[in-house]
Amino acid sequence: MHGCSTYDTVRHDLGLKRMSLRYVREFKGFAGIRIEADDIGSADDPSIVLLHGFGQTRKVWEDVAIGLEQAGRHVINVDLRGHGGSEWPSDARYDFTAYVEDLRAVLGQMRTRPVVVAASHSAWIATMALAEDAATLASGLIFVDPATKRMSAALGQGLNRADYDNAIFDAFDTHDIGDALIEAAAHIGLPSLVIRGALGQIDADAAQPGFVDSLPNVEAIDVDGGGLLIVAERAEAFNGLLIDFLERKQPRFIPEYRSGSDARTLRDAMGCFATGVTIITAHASDGRPVGLTANSFTSVSLDPPLLLVCIANNSGSAEVLRGIDDFAVNVLQIGQQPVSNLFAGKSEDRFAGTRWEVGEYGAPILPSSLGIFECKRDALHEAGDHFILVGRVEKASFEPRRDPLLYFRGKYRRLHFT
Repeated sequence: MHGCSTYDTVRHDLGLKRMSLRYVREFKGFAGIRIEADDIGSADDPSIVLLHGFGQTRKVWEDVAIGLEQAGRHVINVDLRGHGGSEWPSDARYDFTAYVEDLRAVLGQMRTRPVVVAASHSAWIATMALAEDAATLASGLIFVDPATKRMSAALGQGLNRADYDNAIFDAFDTHDIGDALIEAAAHIGLPSLVIRGALGQIDADAAQPGFVDSLPNVEAIDVDGGGLLIVAERAEAFNGLLIDFLERKQPRFIPEYRSGSDARTLRDAMGCFATGVTIITAHASDGRPVGLTANSFTSVSLDPPLLLVCIANNSGSAEVLRGIDDFAVNVLQIGQQPVSNLFAGKSEDRFAGTRWEVGEYGAPILPSSLGIFECKRDALHEAGDHFILVGRVEKASFEPRRDPLLYFRGKYRRLHFT
């Protein structure tokens, strides 16, 4: 489509004729502060959180928000505390930690993991907010003219001071933030994009803050001809870059498996079902302890007490497990990730460096587990490239003070309490 921007092309390809859905939404921020945002579009679409810079309000994103909504995205356009419609705290609590915790609180109240788009100093806030558990809070990160230490003088110029609390600039102390940002960014493996216009070139010696280079999975784009606010002055070009990145990294249309197509897509779809992690243990006929990691485990019946596990035919312990009479299912807790990796690998002696003992019914057990089920073989069923081992539970024990090791989309997880 010669002469069309990426933004226009995406809109055309999606056949978009959408009725705008918009309402003002409130979030509970740090220490109960009220955070106000525009909620735009369908919540069933992939979500984007927009964070303006200091001395601005969410109005600066207006054209961008409309463009994203028309391209099939759900937009949460946020006013930071002390800006626009969000609460201006009476105690003037505008320190860096307050803003970081506000963002974590907003992301924790989202029903999906959004892409976070952060302008200027909000890039600092987003980096620190996502430093520890980015994968549980967001699915992508986009910085727009991320602020350097020497750019503060440019913020708020020409804007309506009635839209923000002047006390912000005195309270937002980031004296020692540089090293912390670099360390935090190095832990954020999300797909990331940096878009820079003229604001990022105010100081040629510090046009890109060092922490941006520490992001492990980052792309960077400079936009020529942009003014101080690329979002406002080059909105169409900006939207094109934004939507191109989103379509490449977070496509709107979901992957689909059909019979006979790529089995990897089916495996990824199955990975959407979060599970616990278990290690199946037994003794071989020569007395050797054997075991393997499995997450295909479920309760079958309480009367009689039955459970099942699915074992791959090509696993190293499959032949032994086909012939056993007694086995144990050890449900793992969060401290046992190394043990899970060991029993999922090809080590010849997986028990050598692992604490284990013989259970009451003869099978090896891992006593540090969250739960242990000691079983007698009840049935075995062939099932494609796996077989289903059904066990009758003879004894079950568990540790109620521990939390489970979880597995979701190919990665270990832990419970996230809200």
